[in-house]
Amino acid sequence: MPAAFLGLSPNLQGALWMLASALVFTANGVLVKALAEGGMSFFQIALARAGFALLAILPFVWAAGRTAFRTEHPGTHLIRALAGAGAMLCGFYALSRLPLAEVTAIGFTTPLFATVLAIFILGEIVRWRRWTATLVGFAGVVIMLRPDALLRGEGLELGGFLAALGMALGIAVAVVMVKRLPRHEHQAVMVFYFCIASILIAIGPALQVWRDPTWHEWLLLAGVGVIGVTGQSLIIKAYRMGEASFVAPFDYAKILFAMVLGFLFFAEVPDLWTLSGAAVIVASSLYIAHREAQLGTRKERERAGEVG
Repeated sequence: MPAAFLGLSPNLQGALWMLASALVFTANGVLVKALAEGGMSFFQIALARAGFALLAILPFVWAAGRTAFRTEHPGTHLIRALAGAGAMLCGFYALSRLPLAEVTAIGFTTPLFATVLAIFILGEIVRWRRWTATLVGFAGVVIMLRPDALLRGEGLELGGFLAALGMALGIAVAVVMVKRLPRHEHQAVMVFYFCIASILIAIGPALQVWRDPTWHEWLLLAGVGVIGVTGQSLIIKAYRMGEASFVAPFDYAKILFAMVLGFLFFAEVPDLWTLSGAAVIVASSLYIAHREAQLGTRKERERAGEVG
């Protein structure tokens, strides 16, 4: 790494890693959307994504060794893998039906779903401030549904919209499941399980609609797989380098990248409903992240007091 980068504070380094992951994931969305607009089924894209990603992580799985696969939580791993695979399929379908910026904005509802799921799965106590922020965030989803178009019965791609929400819900389930796993569970093994689950779910439908890709499409498919794994590793690097409360908000740069790349590659211009709804969702998610950081700091002080 350049000396100038290494001279930055850990938080700033983490922020730059997060910005890199946001750009990489948005570029991944561009590749998926280009393949879908070229007539390729989202099942075939998902199968190739999982297959190429599996090839990319096999060296790390091999290095982890057989002991890394030993776990006392097979059910949690299974739910996480299935949720992640379902989220990927929903996201790819949404990208085939909706503008890139819209899918990205709806994806920011993940913290809202995670807040609700944490109550029932992790037994967390959510107080009125976070409940209010969560409800406000879902109001942003309603705004993106374009109430004026709903009243006229036009202008809404409901299937794509629901698929994008399914993507956010699936990611939230996967995140909550990760929180239930011990810290020593190996990251490469978790990605391995995700790839296997994705292949098993996608292979049947993909073979039904399979068409032989051109050499150019094979390159794009390989890019989807490798870039997806790269984005995940960049996020891990970001959180390991900096404080989560400082680093996490930089992920919202995705919406800016999505608007720019959506315009450059697909001539997409977000309308007022998309921009307004995205602003509400991002604001509520940032507030939830801020509250979680405050509560985390308070708990650490309480523990320090007990130890002292």
